[in-house]
Amino acid sequence: MIQRIRESSPRLKARVAGVFYLLAVLSAVFTEAFVRGRLLYAAGLIPVVSFAIVTLLLYQFLKPVKRSLAWLAAFFNLVGLTLEALEFHLRGANIALIFHGLYCLLIGFLIFRSTFLPRILGVLMAMGGLAWLTDLSIPLTDHLAPYNLIAGFTGEGILMLWLLVIGLNVQRWKQQSNTLRMSAGPPE
Repeated sequence: MIQRIRESSPRLKARVAGVFYLLAVLSAVFTEAFVRGRLLYAAGLIPVVSFAIVTLLLYQFLKPVKRSLAWLAAFFNLVGLTLEALEFHLRGANIALIFHGLYCLLIGFLIFRSTFLPRILGVLMAMGGLAWLTDLSIPLTDHLAPYNLIAGFTGEGILMLWLLVIGLNVQRWKQQSNTLRMSAGPPE
C-alpha cells in the first residue's frame, strides 16, 4: 500500500491528505465531545494516526520545494504527535501544540514558495502556526483566546478544504520537481 501511495499522482496524494486531515479533525472533535472513560485514550489515537498520515503525505508532495525544510516540518509534527499521544504537558503548556505550530509555519513557508498551490494558503497556514505558538505562554494564550484558535483553525481548515476539493496543480508540481532534480545534478 505504501508503494502504491508513493507511485500515485501528486493530486491524489493531496486529496488523500485532505481526507485524512478531515478524519483527524472530525475524530478529534467527536472524541472531545462524546468519549469518556477508558476509551478516551484509544479514541484520541485516531486523530494522531490520521494526522501522521497527513504529515507524511504533505512531505511527499512538498519536498520538491525544499526537501530539507519539508523533512524538518515532518520531523517537528511527528515529534509533536508523539508527545500528543503521550499526553505530555510542561507547566500547563501543550508542548505538542508548539511543535505543531512550528510545523504549520514551515508548511506555510513551503506552500508560499511552491508553484503548485496558492500562496495565500501558505500565508494562512503560517498565521495558524503563529497562533499555535502562543501556547508557549499560557497567559498570552488566554489573553488572545478565541482569536488565536480562530486563526489556527482557519489556516489549517482552508488548506484542508483546498486539498480535498482542488488538490494541487500537477503540471506545476512536475515542473518544480523536475527543476529540483536538474539542479541537484546527476545521481552518483
